[in-house]
Amino acid sequence: MAIGDWAPGVRAAAGYKPAWLPKDLVAGIVLTTLLVPQGMAYAELAGLPPITGLYTSILCLLAYAVFGPSKILVLGPDSSLGPMIAAVVLPLIVADGDPAKAVALASVLALLVGVMMTVAAVAKLGFVADLLSHPTQIGYINGLALTILIGQLPKLFGFSVDADGLIDEAVGFVRGVAAGETLPVALVIGAGGLAVMLLLQRFLPKVPGILVAVLGATVATSVFGLADHGVDVVGPLPRGFPPLTIPHIDWSDLGILAAGALGITLVSVTDTISTASAFAARTGQEVRGNQEMAGIGAANLAAGLFQGFPVSTSGSRTAVAFQSGARSQLTGVVGAAAITLLLVLAPGLLRNLPQPMLAAVVIAASLSLADLGGMRRLWRQRRVEFSLALAAFLGVALLGVLPGIAVAVALSVLNVFRRLWWPYSTELGRPDGVAGYHDVRSYPDGVRFPGLVLFRFDAPLIFANARAFREEIRHLSHAEPAPQWIVVAAEPITDIDTTAADMLEDLDEELNARGISLVFAEMKDPVRTKIDRYKLTRTIDPEHFYPTIEDAVAAFHSRRGK
Repeated sequence: MAIGDWAPGVRAAAGYKPAWLPKDLVAGIVLTTLLVPQGMAYAELAGLPPITGLYTSILCLLAYAVFGPSKILVLGPDSSLGPMIAAVVLPLIVADGDPAKAVALASVLALLVGVMMTVAAVAKLGFVADLLSHPTQIGYINGLALTILIGQLPKLFGFSVDADGLIDEAVGFVRGVAAGETLPVALVIGAGGLAVMLLLQRFLPKVPGILVAVLGATVATSVFGLADHGVDVVGPLPRGFPPLTIPHIDWSDLGILAAGALGITLVSVTDTISTASAFAARTGQEVRGNQEMAGIGAANLAAGLFQGFPVSTSGSRTAVAFQSGARSQLTGVVGAAAITLLLVLAPGLLRNLPQPMLAAVVIAASLSLADLGGMRRLWRQRRVEFSLALAAFLGVALLGVLPGIAVAVALSVLNVFRRLWWPYSTELGRPDGVAGYHDVRSYPDGVRFPGLVLFRFDAPLIFANARAFREEIRHLSHAEPAPQWIVVAAEPITDIDTTAADMLEDLDEELNARGISLVFAEMKDPVRTKIDRYKLTRTIDPEHFYPTIEDAVAAFHSRRGK
């Protein structure tokens, strides 16, 4: 295997065009204005020191530039992963609240995610992204957005709440406000910054709202000495490039971390594949799912070895890079270099960044995550899938982030089985003026022939729906006048398993005893081969398989002497 196959960045560097350099440099600087405040904010969202968000951003950008296949995808700390990381890490340090232990646990979590991603890439398991259907993704993300929003409100108002879970946090926040714990100056800084970000995003989208709000809040805090008035600030950051660190944890914590890493991996893969697909069409690239997982895996491994935490693709930062003219992953490298220079040359630059402002950054991210329009669309278009989205939303909101993922995955899988258990089935008729045979629900005036029933079953015939198929056929066999042939339009039947084969054998004998023939039309060759392998033609007449419905109808009329 050539080096470019497992390290696409090497091949991309060899083919780099000098004309791209100015655009990549500008896009990298613009991207940095997002990477710094969001990295720090999302680190705190994950229950970690703000500096770890910058360490994570540096290493994941550099690793993905080497191992990632996309030209413009941007990785980093993500608002959707922050609550998941906190849900895993914080219960393990609740006894002593040691920040160093929290960082070590988060780093191991990143390493586990990296290993899982890499193994999945080697095993070509990109299809696992399909375990979260779009409706359940919408519900899960909306639940996550609400969880993030409620969790950040106390910090925005200048106080803290000791609570676990969305409802407890909401109750604690309301009680805190009612008890007069709000710090007015903190609320002004946080709410004002949030308003600036939202207004600029709405009316002047090309202006970096986050940068404007963060710089304004930092300057105001420095000039007016707001830290002396009770406003929490980030404080001075450690100087220099993040050191290589092998995290140490208790072996007893490994099981919980592995379970959390599995959930993070699933969400990250799903998010990455969907984001990569959205931007691949714009850049003329093809989505390489397995290589994307390898790139995300390398990014997580690198972050985990340098005091970082799990990362994923960021749709918002990728959009900023794309709109700024990014042409390659040099954009991310420039961003990583800029953050490194900040830490090496001016680590105290952000010491007066107020914590309520970081809360505002996270709240703005949660609002961008929410997809209320998607919920309304599901309500209008398909109520069943709206119910799935609502159940996923409630799973996250009421049970927590990680259990919410389990609920979302379970609902997606159950929805697949629901469609297999009770697939759509119908009778067919021949409508006037339309060629062929069609659903009588759509064409109620379609001609039906005495003694002949045309039946279509829109699913593979397997153990889960064999009973439903048999009951449908039995129901049709008792129609008046009694049918002589029941023709199954078998084109939608893409498989027949052994359970269904046994059912067909018993059903055919049952129908034959009543003078009714079970006939198949348009059966696919691979399925017909399985029929022969199961030796079903011992009971089902081998002549009762026709290439088209028209042939079956013609044969029926011929046998009746018409």
